[in-house]
Amino acid sequence: MKPNTIVFSDLSTYLPKDSMAFYEAVFGWTFYLEADYYVGFSGDNAVAGLYETPAKFQALGMPHFWMTYIQVNSVEETVKNAKALGGIVEMQQTISGFGKVALIRDPQGAGFTIYEGDNLKSTRTDNVANTLIWNELHVSDISKIIPFYEGIFDWTFEKTSSEHFKIKSRNSDYIADARVISNEFKGKYEYWVCTYGVTNLEDTQQLVIKNGGHQILDEGQRILMTDNSGEAFFYIRAVS
Repeated sequence: MKPNTIVFSDLSTYLPKDSMAFYEAVFGWTFYLEADYYVGFSGDNAVAGLYETPAKFQALGMPHFWMTYIQVNSVEETVKNAKALGGIVEMQQTISGFGKVALIRDPQGAGFTIYEGDNLKSTRTDNVANTLIWNELHVSDISKIIPFYEGIFDWTFEKTSSEHFKIKSRNSDYIADARVISNEFKGKYEYWVCTYGVTNLEDTQQLVIKNGGHQILDEGQRILMTDNSGEAFFYIRAVS
C-alpha cells in the first residue's frame, strides 16, 4: 500500500452487540470475532472493524466514534514528527502478527490512527456500496493544522474556497478533504469523518432511522447520520 494514504476505519463502541446489529441492518455487514476485535465483512470482503471502548476511556466519557486509519512507512518517525509539530500521542503499540499502530491527535484535537505493516489491507474503495469511500477533516481553524499534516504525511492542502481544501499527496493523489466549519454548526470538537457508499441514499437513510440512528444534516448528494448510539456519526453517499 502507498504510504500516507487512508486505508481503513473502525468503530469504538460501548455496546458492541447493539452496534453490530445496527450496521448489519443498515449495510448488510456480517461480523466475526478475532481475539477482542470484530471484523465486519460485506460478502467475502473485510470492510471495517469494531471493538469495545476500553474501560478507561469509558470512564472519561469518550463518545462512540469512527476512526480513520492512515498507512505510514514508520510509526516511530511519524510519532516523533507529530510530537514536534504539536500533536498528542494517545497510544502507541506493536501488535504481534499485525503491525505497529499509534493513535494521534492533531494540534486542534482531531484523532486518527497510523499503521505500519502489511497485514491491514486497504478497504477504502472508489464507488463500492457498503464500503468506506471517502474521509474528510472538519476543523474550525485550518491554519493551525496544515503545517502539522504537511509535516507528518508530506501532504499538501489545495484551497478551492475559503471553507474547502483538497488534501493531496506530493504526486497529486487526492487523499481526502478538509472543511472549515464553525463550532456553531459542528460543535466544539475537531474530527475526521468517514463516508460510506450506499446503493440508494433515501432507502439507507430510512434504514438508519428505523434502526435507532438519527439524521444530522442532509446535504443533497450525501447525508450525515449517527448510528444507534446517537454519537458515532458518518456520511452516506450513493454510488453507481
